Amino acid sequence: MQVFTREEVRVETPLHGFTPWPHELADRYRQAGHWRGEVLSDLLRGPAAADPQRIAVVTRSNRYTYGELDLRADELAAGLADLGIVKRDRVVVGLPNTVEFVTTCVALFRIGALPVLALPAHRRAELTYLAQYSEAIALITPHADLAREVAKEAGSLKHVLLAEELAGVSAPARDHVGPKPSDVAFFLLSGGTTGLPKLIPRTHDDYAFQMRATAAAMGFDENHAYLAALPVAHNAALGCPGALGALWVGGRAVLASSPSPDEVFPLIAQEKVTLTTLMPAVLSLWTDIAELFNADLSGLTIEVGGAVLAPELGRKVRPALGATLTHWFGMAEGILCFTRRDDGDEVAATTQGTPMCKDDELLIVDEQDRPVPAGEVGQLLVRGPCVLRGYYNVDEHNKTVFTSDGYLRTGDLARFTPERRLVITGRLKDVINRGGEKVSADEVESHLVAHPRVRGAAVLPLADRRLGEKICAVIVARDEPPTLAELRDLLRDRGLADYKLPDRLEVVD
Repeated sequence: MQVFTREEVRVETPLHGFTPWPHELADRYRQAGHWRGEVLSDLLRGPAAADPQRIAVVTRSNRYTYGELDLRADELAAGLADLGIVKRDRVVVGLPNTVEFVTTCVALFRIGALPVLALPAHRRAELTYLAQYSEAIALITPHADLAREVAKEAGSLKHVLLAEELAGVSAPARDHVGPKPSDVAFFLLSGGTTGLPKLIPRTHDDYAFQMRATAAAMGFDENHAYLAALPVAHNAALGCPGALGALWVGGRAVLASSPSPDEVFPLIAQEKVTLTTLMPAVLSLWTDIAELFNADLSGLTIEVGGAVLAPELGRKVRPALGATLTHWFGMAEGILCFTRRDDGDEVAATTQGTPMCKDDELLIVDEQDRPVPAGEVGQLLVRGPCVLRGYYNVDEHNKTVFTSDGYLRTGDLARFTPERRLVITGRLKDVINRGGEKVSADEVESHLVAHPRVRGAAVLPLADRRLGEKICAVIVARDEPPTLAELRDLLRDRGLADYKLPDRLEVVD
């Protein structure tokens, strides 16, 4: 009798909980040239073979070549495989904007394991949830205390690796049972609009296309440098084209720890950065203080999205920074609409442009899913070669957020201009957009009522010039109400990320 290893068996077993595209659509996307049979495990390979000394990644303190990163990814892949991590194992990756993020993701791609990309701000509650939801076999994080806390609560974890320990996870490079183009490559997180985030499966086919198409649309190639000023675990800074997209086309990825001007303006000048991605709150800061730094950003294109961009702010970009603005609407779920670099400042300031590709299908509908008249506002539905067909392993939820013919209900309100450019006008979802980070009101409310002096709680958005929205907690108290500081301490103790903590407290009878 033939005996299969665990790794060989898993090659033949479909990933449970993943919804693939229907065959007719998958065939259409392949015939159109969107899906070309590429795999993300090939990241770094081509440039490393052609010119191993070419610079791939730059941080404030170091420069790394394609050759050394390609070798490091191979050795790390072998080391992770020696730990027993194999194809389709889930690994929660909670790393900041460091070179280790890049090599870890590529190493996992090469053994066919699936990174679950947590945000650097995530703490015990979020990481435990992600590990439990994905049934992750491993967690990779820089935080030792946090790792111990999560390991106690997430029973599936067999390995907890600290970022500082990754250098010791190494073995001679060897071949692995790698991924197929149609396989899930990794998981992004949804905005968490139903209480907790869902996992978004991104395949090698669709993400390679997204990186390639957005790089082409932005005129980004091997001669350009991308600045990752936002967390690279966000889709925007990861693959639009982002840090991974920059490497996919042989360019440079410049990794910053924050978008603070005192860190990134020197990097932009030093590395001749040509493209970056910002939230409107950060863009506002840049336009306000760029003059103090005497910064020349005239060679820079700025992708802006993730929150509402006031037209007045959009119009300030070129006069204040000298940069070119492109205005984006995007979701980790896969839809991307954006203005092109030659659309003009007014179009970029007032619309989110047009879809990434001709096979992206956008509908604007009323409450009965009927198309609204041209120019009127309705809910945006989307379908396309990068748009998921179902969140991971949540069949009942998928029945409510996808139409019978596979359109995703975005929950966003939108309209088309006469030129068929998209304009996002609002949202249906109960979510607060705090500086680009999506905060579920339901999630925060469920923790607030755990305070012994809180009888009931509601969480509401407050308009804010810098962040777009802040968080206001409205509570009904039992006897003496808690202070805002006490509530923030409670939420922090319960493991919530700092960006989810209320900025203001209102007490009602």
